[in-house]
Amino acid sequence: MKTAEEIISYMESLQDEKQREVLLGFFKTGEGEYGEGDDFLGMKVPQTREVVKAVGKDFPLDEVPKLLKSQWHEVRLCGLLILVAQFDKLSSTRLKDDKKAIQSRDEILQLYLRYAEQANNWDLVDLSAPKLLGHWLLLPTMLPDGVIGFHKEYKLSVMDGLAHSTNLWRQRISMVCTWQTSQAGDPSWCMRYAEIHLHHPHDLMHKAVGWMLREMGKRVSMELLRAFLRQHAQEMPRTTLRYAIEKMDEAERRQWMKN
Repeated sequence: MKTAEEIISYMESLQDEKQREVLLGFFKTGEGEYGEGDDFLGMKVPQTREVVKAVGKDFPLDEVPKLLKSQWHEVRLCGLLILVAQFDKLSSTRLKDDKKAIQSRDEILQLYLRYAEQANNWDLVDLSAPKLLGHWLLLPTMLPDGVIGFHKEYKLSVMDGLAHSTNLWRQRISMVCTWQTSQAGDPSWCMRYAEIHLHHPHDLMHKAVGWMLREMGKRVSMELLRAFLRQHAQEMPRTTLRYAIEKMDEAERRQWMKN
């Protein structure tokens, strides 16, 4: 399969109506729900990953937008996972500082950001944001001026643009991508965007903030997590707090929930 049309045709041949009905309910696609209007073929994630594996890591980048704009949830996921696979290939230790690899990573990152709203359900965000945007935050870039560097201020501007967007999925991308930075031992991204999104009205963001705080505590510092909670526990949504303290022992969890 060398084109988006071939991929879409193949994936449509795998439609499963029974599984489709399950997914329509699970991903809240009803009127007024967060996934309203999303449509499914009825494929499971491992099936989509097999398609990505079959097309390889050299699938033409200019074909990916056709996948990202598809009506089908699984096809959009396929497009996102192709970007993830290509970005990962270009991020090996050998290629981390290679100029051509950096240019290609930046191109993939810009494509991802251009079509970020097409990652319009929580699984599409969660399976792509850490390994694309989150990984990019840790790597050299040539954006915005063609000079190789880490360009922290520029990266902050990209992240802040997502965080302050009016689009729920862009906002979730800005939070969930910090899983990768926390894994690398840097808590600053998680702390910044947890504070920005702390009073977000949507439950999906309550869960994302709490989840990322929990991961930051687990991977970087439980004391840093406790310090954040001492400052914010009384004002944060209960869902956020429950997610953030999930890995603490029962006695400590009960104490935090009393706040």
